[in-house]
Amino acid sequence: MLGTRRNKHSNLLLGFLFFLFCMVSVHAQEEQQPSIALVSYIKTLENRFNVKFSYINEDVEGLTISVPETLNTLDGILSYIENQFQIHYKKLNDRYYTLTKNSHVDLCGMVLDNFASNTIPGATVEILGTNRALITGDDGKFTIQDVPKEASIRIRYLGFLTQNMSVSEFLGLGECPKILMTPHMEQLNEVVVYQFLTTGIIKEKDASITLNTAEFGILPGQIEPDILQTVQALPGIKSIDETVSDINVRGGTNDQNLVLWNGIKMYQSGHFFGLISAFNPYLTDQVTIYKNGTPAAYGDGVSGVIQMETSNKITEQWKGGAGFNLISGDFYTEVPLSDKLGIQFAARRSATDFLNSPTYNQFFDRAFQDSEITDQNNNSVDDEIQRKEDFFFYDFSGKILYNINDDHQLRFSAIHIKNNLKYVENNITDMETNISLLKQDNLSVGGQLQSQWNSRFSSHLNIYYSRYNLDAQNVFGNQVQQLFQKNEVVENAVKLNTDYQLTDQFNWNNGYQYIETGITNATVLSEPNFDSEIKGVIRIHAPYTEFDYHSPENTFIAKVGSRFNFIQNLNTFSKLLIEPRVNLNIKLAHYLRAEVLGEFKSQTTNQVVDLEQNFLGIEKRRWILSNDSSLPVTKSKQGSVGLNYEKNHFYVGLEGFYKQVDGISTSTQGFQNQYQFSGEIGSYDVKGIEFLVNKKGENYSTWLSYAYNKNDYTFDSIVPQNFPNNLDIRHTVTFAGTYTYNNLKLSIGLNYRTGKPFTEPMDGDQGLDTDYTPSRINFKSPNSSRLPEYFRADASAIYSFRLSPRINANAGLSVLNLTNRKNTLNRYYRVNDDDEIETVDNVSLGITPNLSFRVNF
Repeated sequence: MLGTRRNKHSNLLLGFLFFLFCMVSVHAQEEQQPSIALVSYIKTLENRFNVKFSYINEDVEGLTISVPETLNTLDGILSYIENQFQIHYKKLNDRYYTLTKNSHVDLCGMVLDNFASNTIPGATVEILGTNRALITGDDGKFTIQDVPKEASIRIRYLGFLTQNMSVSEFLGLGECPKILMTPHMEQLNEVVVYQFLTTGIIKEKDASITLNTAEFGILPGQIEPDILQTVQALPGIKSIDETVSDINVRGGTNDQNLVLWNGIKMYQSGHFFGLISAFNPYLTDQVTIYKNGTPAAYGDGVSGVIQMETSNKITEQWKGGAGFNLISGDFYTEVPLSDKLGIQFAARRSATDFLNSPTYNQFFDRAFQDSEITDQNNNSVDDEIQRKEDFFFYDFSGKILYNINDDHQLRFSAIHIKNNLKYVENNITDMETNISLLKQDNLSVGGQLQSQWNSRFSSHLNIYYSRYNLDAQNVFGNQVQQLFQKNEVVENAVKLNTDYQLTDQFNWNNGYQYIETGITNATVLSEPNFDSEIKGVIRIHAPYTEFDYHSPENTFIAKVGSRFNFIQNLNTFSKLLIEPRVNLNIKLAHYLRAEVLGEFKSQTTNQVVDLEQNFLGIEKRRWILSNDSSLPVTKSKQGSVGLNYEKNHFYVGLEGFYKQVDGISTSTQGFQNQYQFSGEIGSYDVKGIEFLVNKKGENYSTWLSYAYNKNDYTFDSIVPQNFPNNLDIRHTVTFAGTYTYNNLKLSIGLNYRTGKPFTEPMDGDQGLDTDYTPSRINFKSPNSSRLPEYFRADASAIYSFRLSPRINANAGLSVLNLTNRKNTLNRYYRVNDDDEIETVDNVSLGITPNLSFRVNF
């Protein structure tokens, strides 16, 4: 039995080997069939199958074929010829056939890198001479039908060399071939820009920071690239009160920042009273931030510059997107109407007037309520108060792009921002109702002409009109007293900038700017009767010049220039201010560079800060003009020295700076003590150090930043003359990280800073002076006390996925203040109707979740 089984197994093995040998032999025969001319092979078929073929000689000439021997039927052979050469056959009867070469073919393929190891999704496949194009899928594959045989194909992808080939060349690669793309290589000088924190944030060679919103990754607490929230991730830029409308750059107030959108100065930047940026990030292409060493083309803003630009190119195909979160919904689109004309449009509207979400409730508590009120015995004030609000906001922006020709481009931009609030507060305890109405409106339009006159000379002309309105109405004590306030800013400007390349190393920049700003402030009070309207106009003529030099190996880069501001207030004064600027970047060693920056700057517009209690917890800021008496032109001087080291994705940056600002008023600094109405004129100076260390890997980034500021006021008529600035935050520390796993992005961060200064009343009975009506508070030395330390932890997650080959989507979740820590942002004091001192603490956002969903196509 054992021998029988062995024989059976041996026979099976021999049979299998014989079958395998036959298959290999057949395959070898197929491979070894010689190629013959297709014309000759057709004649062979005619004799072999006793048929006749009708065809055009040009369709088959020059083609060769090798038909596998396994094909032994006429239909099988003709189908093989059709697949190989796109030559269609048709049977007329049992003897006669026609052969016709198709004028159109169907193509398919797969795009890979030149090692054939990685597919390239999103590569563009174009049929030249037509408007047909598509992009490859996640697997790098594509299929395109009905392509003319005489056409050509272009395949391109960012970072790879473009491939062009005719359809006949493509067909010669075989059925659904693999197209290998070669990476685009350039010989570059040593890199002098630094990418840090997350993707899309770059420190440029002139020390500016650029944010590329299309490439932006993720930051703690953010699920959408809010522009004015993102800039606060940078060392030296923070918001002491957690808003985007009060950004403090190196100890300066928000009105000391120059905020530009497509070259237009913006006088309103936030929604929800500063908690949300008013600029759509999905239409914004690039944001540039300067803290020092500002180019001479920028004036009016003694602290920082935030410049936002929408895309300046006509997109090749229609694209857009839409999304929503628990506060608002938005959409944007870019449409090419032709090769020379395109449009961009974006709009957003809040859901706050019909959706009561947890996010909205936290924002409402932060924006509209004094969080904690205690009396002079530190007991909580528990008046029963009912609050009702009707609040909404919206913004829309658009741009028309027209290319006159290859050298001249015309652009028109417009943006409209709106906030609208009706707020009713019923005090059940005192049977009193207060009503507040507030409207903020910003409308700006502008045009730009970019011209390239020759290979060395170009110009940029920018003309704009901007109007900002704030209208407020307060009805106090059951309509016993009514207060109306209006603040209007109208600005017209013409700005011309020219660039002339003197040599390969020297560039000369010149320009002229004319800016006319008119501001109106009106106040009407019913009880007692008071009516005031103040108007002012300032005109600025500002020529400037600047030289830009870089050595052949970029070992030394310099930008030196000056701005000449001739300022005219039509009612009071005129003066000339010369503002030099310097920006140097020097290579010290491999991977180590130093930068030296300096600037003089000035501004003629400031914001007066109204008392919080005038608007039931909502702060109003009104723009005013310098008059050279009660409010002089504000001027600053700043110098800084920094070091930058980067190697193997490890970055270290260290910068020390000194800034002095003259011509400030207590009315523009937000004082809430004995000097809040005094209008004293003084200055402040800031000494500081900023440090950042960042380590990046293939799918992670982690960083630690630290900023030290010593920020002090000097007012000659105040005792003492020197005391801490309202924005004197000595120590600020951030530790954060991001991680990417496939399509999931995660981020978490910790923020710590020391408390801001405030002024307490004097102890005991000395704290209240009852000799006045109403009674007044006797304060201690200004800013002699400090709030508790601030700590906040934030986290966010974004998951990206595809809904279709053309539609991408992502869903996000963020949580602000994970620990729900109660951070006191501000503290001030007031006297109630019973002549008691009350303490009012403004408290930060509590734990605040938010969800978002977006689609892009």
